[in-house]
Amino acid sequence: MGLNIRTLGRGDAAALSLAGQATFLETYASALPAADILAHCRHEHGEARYGEWLGKAGYDFWGAEAEQGALVGYVMLCPPDLPTDTAAEDLEIKRIYLLSKYQGGGVGARLLNTALERARALGAGRLWLAVWSQNANAIAFYARQGFTQAGVRKFQVGANTYDDLVLARDL
Repeated sequence: MGLNIRTLGRGDAAALSLAGQATFLETYASALPAADILAHCRHEHGEARYGEWLGKAGYDFWGAEAEQGALVGYVMLCPPDLPTDTAAEDLEIKRIYLLSKYQGGGVGARLLNTALERARALGAGRLWLAVWSQNANAIAFYARQGFTQAGVRKFQVGANTYDDLVLARDL
């Protein structure tokens, strides 16, 4: 699939919101209560949330665009906000989302590699991320990319709390 990877900016908040909500629903519709998905998407994947991040120093986004320009996935790199001992130079992939139609063809790896290159350029020593403990496909993808488990955190989605695995990779 000929997807274009590009840097995203302030004008991309609406597209990020749509892509974030679509991928979250697609991934978790069969596993989480609908009310929790709606509450989570309303706050965490709202256009205002992305607009805030896009205007914040140290927050970088890259998106995967389909041939007609629709955003079908993205990765977000930022300072770590995890319950682990991170170093000042470490960075976190806060989100890496990709619609299932585009998974399995190397697009996720391209997005991840773009973030890895930026993290290295910024002098990061480690790259961190968190993934739902029941998302076997994502966990396997991250393992193939050299990430290993470094902890567990509680993650609130709507009215319920879930376990996320905290993964890390030395750069």
